[in-house]
Amino acid sequence: MKVRWTSILVDDQEKAEKFYTEKLGFVKKEDVSLGEARWLTVVSPENPDGTEIVLEPSGHPAAKPWKEALVADGIPYTQFAVDDVKKEYERLRDAGVHFTQEPAEMGPVTTAVFDDTCGNLIQIVHMAG
Repeated sequence: MKVRWTSILVDDQEKAEKFYTEKLGFVKKEDVSLGEARWLTVVSPENPDGTEIVLEPSGHPAAKPWKEALVADGIPYTQFAVDDVKKEYERLRDAGVHFTQEPAEMGPVTTAVFDDTCGNLIQIVHMAG
């Protein structure tokens, strides 16, 4: 068993596609119309055959209050691994990404948290090695 897809609930697929590709640097992998929604996935250009992120519409009634509660408490929806949190923070900040937590070292782990503009906080993480 392996992880092939993982979902991030987004309030607007078009906006999410733009943010995740243009700001974060992911590459669109699948884009299939499903009526009002799309099966829309992005993948890391460093691992194009790796796990795909499904930019999933957050239309379920439970999604909005759940996402709002996570954001209100400062809890990231998910985490992305990076080689250097401080460099990635600077690159993303310079690209206009809003961070809610600047790089913080916690023992062997360095993290930072940003707003994905689609209702989620996302954490970038580097574990020393």
